[in-house]
Amino acid sequence: RKCVVSTNIAETSLTIDGVVFVIDPGFSKQKVYNPRIRVESLLVCPISKASAMQRAGRAGRTKPGKCFRLYTEKAYKNEMNDQTYPEILRSNLGTVVLQLKKLGVEDLVHFDFMDPPAPETLMRALEMLNYLAAIDDNGELTQLGSLMAEFPLDPQLAKMVIASTELNCSNEILSVTAMLSVPQCFVRPAEAKKAADEAKARFAHIDGDHLTLLNVYHAFKQNHEEVQWCYDNFINYRALKNADNVRTQLARIMDKFSLKRVSTDFKSKDYYINIRKALVAGFFMQVGINCLVVMTTIVITKSSGNNNNNNSNNN
Repeated sequence: RKCVVSTNIAETSLTIDGVVFVIDPGFSKQKVYNPRIRVESLLVCPISKASAMQRAGRAGRTKPGKCFRLYTEKAYKNEMNDQTYPEILRSNLGTVVLQLKKLGVEDLVHFDFMDPPAPETLMRALEMLNYLAAIDDNGELTQLGSLMAEFPLDPQLAKMVIASTELNCSNEILSVTAMLSVPQCFVRPAEAKKAADEAKARFAHIDGDHLTLLNVYHAFKQNHEEVQWCYDNFINYRALKNADNVRTQLARIMDKFSLKRVSTDFKSKDYYINIRKALVAGFFMQVGINCLVVMTTIVITKSSGNNNNNNSNNN
């Protein structure tokens, strides 16, 4: 018998022939954005009644079937929401607001959203765009903001790409941006964790994950995009190919608006410095500082190349 393990994409987006039994655990992973700390997290959340019905409908789509739910009827009736929480209410609105401004929408507060976002989330998005110089102090779209809106990217990434042209590192920033736009490129199979970690360490850069991703992309191209090379180095070939396609798309947009694609000489001491400057141009709001007033223990994520045995720091 064939067993299919799927995320909640199988609820509505596709139909798998021959499915007779569905096992519904009652949970799904959802992206949730915290506007106060500007961090997006992937959290395990209970599904809604609507999602439960969709999952049940997957059984017997093409032949008679049955759905087994790993939760009680009481939980279904009393604890689950009727509908899934709308994505716009749990997402970073920076891109949405920038596009609305580009379309000429001035009064965002009274705009007829199907699901009006929280005022704080909207204000944080406007604040971020103002910091990025995409809108002025009066809320008007700037020339830079208009150009940023042409890129199918988060505003911070778009600002980073545009800033890189003046810092002579746009080729490298295009590669970094493309790598950030695809899922995790490193593979860590359960039966070869040590070998995978050693392979990842060979690409690691002392200045952080962005330059580690750049090293991976450069190595991928230098090895002629070979599938075997990806397999030997525990790299997700499909993710790298998708990143390459994204990079090509972004390069076309840059050419369309006459944004130069340049690089600093690799032997120059400014090569990595310029790349870091471009990164900060877009992500200066994510810069961490030492705080001696409120002692908060933080841990670098395990997927980071800067993770050192999960040692925590007080920041």
